[in-house]
Amino acid sequence: MPPPPPAFVVGSSNAKMANKANGAGSRTLDAARVLLAATLLAAPFPFGSVQPWAWGILTLCAVATLFLWGIGLSQQGRLRIFWSPVYLPVALFLLLGVGQYVGHWTADPYSARESLIKLVTGFLFFFLTGQLLAMSSRKTWRALGITVAVYCFLMAVFGIVQFFSSQGQMYWSVKMPWNLYFGPYVNHNHYAGLMEMLIPIAAAYALLRPPSDPLRGCLVFVVIVAIASILLSGSRGGMASLILEALLLLTVVLRHFPGRRLLTYALGGAAALAAACVFFLWMAPEQILVRQAALVDPHLLREDISFTGRVRLNIDSFHIFRDHPWAGTGLGSFESVYPAYQSAPSDLNMDHAHNDYAEALVETGIAGGGLIAAAIVMFIFFAFRNLTQRLRDEFGWLQVGASLGVCALLLHSCVDFNLHIPANAVWLAASGGIALCNVSGFSLAR
Repeated sequence: MPPPPPAFVVGSSNAKMANKANGAGSRTLDAARVLLAATLLAAPFPFGSVQPWAWGILTLCAVATLFLWGIGLSQQGRLRIFWSPVYLPVALFLLLGVGQYVGHWTADPYSARESLIKLVTGFLFFFLTGQLLAMSSRKTWRALGITVAVYCFLMAVFGIVQFFSSQGQMYWSVKMPWNLYFGPYVNHNHYAGLMEMLIPIAAAYALLRPPSDPLRGCLVFVVIVAIASILLSGSRGGMASLILEALLLLTVVLRHFPGRRLLTYALGGAAALAAACVFFLWMAPEQILVRQAALVDPHLLREDISFTGRVRLNIDSFHIFRDHPWAGTGLGSFESVYPAYQSAPSDLNMDHAHNDYAEALVETGIAGGGLIAAAIVMFIFFAFRNLTQRLRDEFGWLQVGASLGVCALLLHSCVDFNLHIPANAVWLAASGGIALCNVSGFSLAR
C-alpha cells in the first residue's frame, strides 16, 4: 500500500504546539477506531441487530465515530479525505432513495425512511473504515488481523456449543418457533454470511505469519473450526460461498507464490479444508448432512421446499419489476407490494425476496440495479488491482482477505437477504472499506 500523501498542516508555527495538536488528534482518531471496532464486534449479538433499538444504536455509533473522526482531523489542523471511486455509485444510490422518499415515489414511505437510515449507516461504516485505516500504523493493521481471528474463533465456538446444547432456545433462554437459528442469528444463513467475511481475514493473517511462528498454527485451527461451524449451520449458500472463497484464494496464491512455497501453501490449504470437513462430519447430525448433500444432488434440491419457494419468490419479483421497471416501487416496499403478485397461497409474511438483487430491482428498478452493478464491478476491479505490489506488504493480504469476504457475501446474496440484516450489512461495509483502503492512492488534502 502506498503511504498516505502529505497534507498541509494549518495552524501555529510553533513546533511544540503543532506536536501537541497532532498528539491530541491521534488520540481522538484512536478513540474513533476503538468505537468503530467495538460497534462491529457487538452488532451480531442482538439477533443481528434487526430490532429497531439495535440498528438505531448502530446508526448512533456511526454518527459518533464520524464526529470523533472530524474532531481528530480538526485537532491535527488538517483535512485529509482518501477517495475511493466506489463512493460515487453508492452516493448516487443513496440519492435515488432520497428522491423516491421526497418525491413520494414509494409504495411504503415509512419503510423507505427506515431503509434510507440503514443505507446511510452502512455508507458511514464503509467511509469511516477506509478513512481511519488509511491513516493507521502497521501496529493497527496487525491488531485488526488478530482481533478478527479471535472474534471469528469465539463466534464459531459459541455457535457450535449452542447448536448442541440449547434445546430449541437461543442464548439458552429465548424459545424459538423454528429450529433455524445458529449463533446469535435467528436464521442460520445469516450466521454463515457473517462468518464468510471473518474467515478469509483470519486466513490471510495466517498466511502473513512465518512458518515457524506458533501463532500460525493457532490461526489455521481458527479457520478449521470456523469452516466447520458454517457447514454445521446447514447453510448451503454459506457452503457455496466458502467454495468461491477457496477458489479465489487459490488463484491469488498460484499467482503470487513461487515454486516450493506455492506447494507448501497449496498442501497446507488442502489439509486445512480436509480437517474442517472431517471435524464437521464427526459432529454433524443426519439432518444437516442431508441438507448439505442437496447442494450437489439435483434430485434432493428439487424436493426441497425452501429452494422451490425461493424460485417462486424470484419469479414473482420479476413480475413486480416488469410493472415498475425504471425506478421500482420504492426502498423497503417489497413486503407491501408482494401480496398482490404472490403466485402461491401461504400464511407466511414474505418480507424479503430471499435474493437481494431481485429485491433491489423491485424497489429501485433499472436505475438502482445499474448503480449496484457498477459498484460491484468497480469494487472487484479496484480490490484486486495491483496485487503483486500490494501483497508485498502485510496490509495487502488483509485487504485481499476482506475482498474475498465481500465477494462471498455478494454471491450468497443471490439466494438470501444478508444485506437486509443490519449487523451483516455494516460488516460488509467495513470489509469493503478495508479492501479499498487508499487503493486509488488519491486524497483530497488541505
